[in-house]
Amino acid sequence: MTPQSTPTPEDRPASSTPQPADPSAAQPAGPSAADPTADPRLAIRDLDVHFATDGGDVHAVAGVSLEVAPGEILAIVGESGSGKSVTARSILGLLPETADASGAVLVSGTDVVGLSGARLRALRGEDVSMIFQEPSSAMNPVFPIWWQIGEGLRAHEKGLGRKEIRRRSVEALEAVGIPDAAERIDRFPHEFSGGQKQRIMIAMALALGAELIVADEPTTALDVTVQAEILDLLRDVRDRFGTSIIVITHNMGVVADLADSVAVMYRGRVIERAGVRELFASPREEYTRTLLAAVPHLGRRSAWTALEPAQQQAIEEAEPVVEARGLVVEYPGRLGRAAFRAVKGVDLTIRAGEVYGLVGESGSGKTTIGRAIAGLERTTDGSLQVLGHEMRGVRERDFKPVRRRIGFVFQDPATSFNPHLTIEECIAEPLIVHERGIGAAERSRRVRELLDSVELPGAYAGRYPHELSGGQRQRVSLARALVLEPELLIADEPTSALDVSVQATVLELFRELQARKGFAALFISHDLAVVDSLAHRIGVLLRGELVEDGHGPDVLQRPAHDYTRRLIASLPVPDPIEQEQRRRAFAARWGAGAGAA
Repeated sequence: MTPQSTPTPEDRPASSTPQPADPSAAQPAGPSAADPTADPRLAIRDLDVHFATDGGDVHAVAGVSLEVAPGEILAIVGESGSGKSVTARSILGLLPETADASGAVLVSGTDVVGLSGARLRALRGEDVSMIFQEPSSAMNPVFPIWWQIGEGLRAHEKGLGRKEIRRRSVEALEAVGIPDAAERIDRFPHEFSGGQKQRIMIAMALALGAELIVADEPTTALDVTVQAEILDLLRDVRDRFGTSIIVITHNMGVVADLADSVAVMYRGRVIERAGVRELFASPREEYTRTLLAAVPHLGRRSAWTALEPAQQQAIEEAEPVVEARGLVVEYPGRLGRAAFRAVKGVDLTIRAGEVYGLVGESGSGKTTIGRAIAGLERTTDGSLQVLGHEMRGVRERDFKPVRRRIGFVFQDPATSFNPHLTIEECIAEPLIVHERGIGAAERSRRVRELLDSVELPGAYAGRYPHELSGGQRQRVSLARALVLEPELLIADEPTSALDVSVQATVLELFRELQARKGFAALFISHDLAVVDSLAHRIGVLLRGELVEDGHGPDVLQRPAHDYTRRLIASLPVPDPIEQEQRRRAFAARWGAGAGAA
């Protein structure tokens, strides 16, 4: 194999930021589909990765070999801890010092394994870029967005002025659907929702026009409409510029919608590689068949219709645990900016024993409502009753005794844990705060029971958060929320980082615990199929307003609002042929790129 030559300026796009397809645009700089006759853009040969941890040596990747052709989109799937993200990070030389890698990882003919720091920095951005799984951890909280996008531009294009960097930062944000980009480039990461931060990460990866993009769960935090737009954007980048893309994901609907081929990983090895249609139609391995069988399907199992009539009546007649009337949450403006109203007069009720699903696009106010119920955001107007306490104007010392009756699963587990505490200490922290009479031995026993219930080995109790994969950290987050046996559980995207098989296990666990203990729950998610399988009542938020509310089948099978219909139409399904038909129908009705409102 001969290394590919470095593209000349004429080979690269005129703008370093890929823009949506335009009929008047120039012809693509690269092929619009994978070219099997060309030298591979990426070639991995017998990659082995070991990690030295406090608990002993971990063999994370074992003899992985993969190739990605120019213009090919390869999806790598598998359960949490299977080695997907470690393989992806090896491509950019981003493994920590505790890792020992062997084999070869050739990016456009250059072997990354053992490459010097200076050469790696030159390679990253221009030859290969990465979209990280957890944007809150990957972004610098003290710098505005334009500065962070410009950091890569300055590193690779010396002499760029502030005005040009800001102009290209606006282009990058507009390309990924951030509204009011010219004004918002001066804002900081905490001023964006989780999905918006993920789009900013994609803009950073695209800014230098890399020939290979590694996307580690690029749509995890995105609602389905914005997800559809991002997938369209990635397809357009591939088609116009011949960019190769590796997508690490647990969402089999995304795989069916985007990928040309699929590699299935299990315990550090690639056990199956096939074209996307072939893999979905006739998977060879039993593990692959199990993955596909675990994918939730909209309408297949509605939580409300699964209840007996007596159970439905009991929920309808139960006392409210949460009751909002005209709820308003507003953030004050600063530096002359107007105040931002995140929640606009919302009415909702969550009754004892009821699971209420809240869906809507990123920035619609879902997480804000959840945080207000937990006493983590102040309400501005209206009324919000939580477990019999009025939240408007409530003082922390008055609400603190109530907080032990509320469990909270945060959207981003990596930033919700203290990195200096072990997993056991993280889970036991609520017990230490609220149940001081419990001894260390009893705390340890309860922690290990919870680890077992969320399908994690007891040995993980001694590990630290950074030693776990994203999906494993999310399971620990769920265990911590349940440790005090709460009356109300607020779950903000609790399954967003889980592969489908573990997601199915965790959802079944959630159902069993909720049915047995009878706690009420607010379940915030962008995955409509998951919400349908779990929530008795569903509310749909659009720009801070509740536009639809009702029992699951009524909202998702007989939607009254056009926005709800658009959400359902943009949900990818785990069938490549059906998904292609759905994508065309969606574009015909709402137009290409109609996902982001």
